[in-house]
Amino acid sequence: MTAKRSEKVTFAGAQGQSLAARLDLPAGEPRAFALFAHCFTCSKDIFAAARIAAALSERGIAVLRFDFTGLGSSEGEFANTNFTSNLEDLIAAATYLQDHHQAPKLLIGHSLGGAAVLAAASRVPEAVAVATIGAPADPAHVAENFTTAIAEIEKTGEAEVSLGGRPIRIKKQFLDDISAHNMDEAIGTLRKALLIFHGPRDKTVGIENAGAIFQAAKHPKSFVSLDDADHLLSRRADAIYVADVISAWAARYLASTEEAEQREPALTAKPGTIVVAETGEGKFAQAISIGGRHDLRADEPVTYGGTDTGGSPYDLLLASLGACTSMTLRMYAERKRLPLERVSVTLSHDKIHAEDCGNCETETGKIDRIQRRIDITGALTPDQRARLMQIADMCPVHRTLHSEVLVETRVSD
Repeated sequence: MTAKRSEKVTFAGAQGQSLAARLDLPAGEPRAFALFAHCFTCSKDIFAAARIAAALSERGIAVLRFDFTGLGSSEGEFANTNFTSNLEDLIAAATYLQDHHQAPKLLIGHSLGGAAVLAAASRVPEAVAVATIGAPADPAHVAENFTTAIAEIEKTGEAEVSLGGRPIRIKKQFLDDISAHNMDEAIGTLRKALLIFHGPRDKTVGIENAGAIFQAAKHPKSFVSLDDADHLLSRRADAIYVADVISAWAARYLASTEEAEQREPALTAKPGTIVVAETGEGKFAQAISIGGRHDLRADEPVTYGGTDTGGSPYDLLLASLGACTSMTLRMYAERKRLPLERVSVTLSHDKIHAEDCGNCETETGKIDRIQRRIDITGALTPDQRARLMQIADMCPVHRTLHSEVLVETRVSD
């Protein structure tokens, strides 16, 4: 998964040096901008940052990720930076977005970057939601990465340590600075929606940090366990999962009440009817109300100009046929007391030339082809399995697709 557009940008950081950044943009107009802060001594191009930014851009959220002073492609000396300067770099990045696009509504921080967005959030009034990934509850936690060098740093004022296989110079002012920040107060007065990601097996920043952040925060707050994910989210699936959850969670906070009403009109489907209406998100996104009891989304994939916020119309058609097939088999098995344990239906849709279909009435042009594979488990005899395959073709939706259908359309007053 990649961003539709990814641009290199630069802006001045807290100490005046040029900071390197990358802005991942969706194919259409962004529904919001997010700011991503990377982990301690990492860069904007770390796997997790790149994957999360790309996945969010696919979902309509533009993401700015940047290198803190002295790291990655940014100018400056890391040894002269500290947590406070990181916060100032973060504010400079937010200001850049506000001046050139729009202020970030979503702040995302990974590891120490998570602590940074928590501490800086009050200075970004436009931000309405904050997400942290493997974040320490106290910036001083990073000192655990170089405990053997602390005595030398205290004695001589600085020391060179190895972090991630790279030599990094740490000065005493860095230790003094990270010890001076009161995160409980910053978290307790956040006044923004908070989503905390943490892996219980994170060996770099223990899961107890997530508990401390959660306890200090006021509602609305949420916690998502990353199961066996590592601290850097090095597995692609873990990074994509985080992006998916952030996108879904942040959607309710990224628009004002007035905007939300314009984008998501209240649907009032009466029993026995289905109402479909545009959401205003992208070109094709639709909200669906089924009898006023169930809600769905429909959209087109990005490759067709949509924003991929829901299944396509053909996806929903296949889902209907699949559900009807499975339900029909279950009803038959229950009535005949067959030992049917589970039904699974896999479907796909494409178009083929009519001349390639040996038993079709249409002789020219193209026809729609739905391929359906039914998997059934249970201690069934060959005859029972064969009968179930016959019953599958009797499902009401299947028969509707093969019948003459009259669609009556009128324009409402």
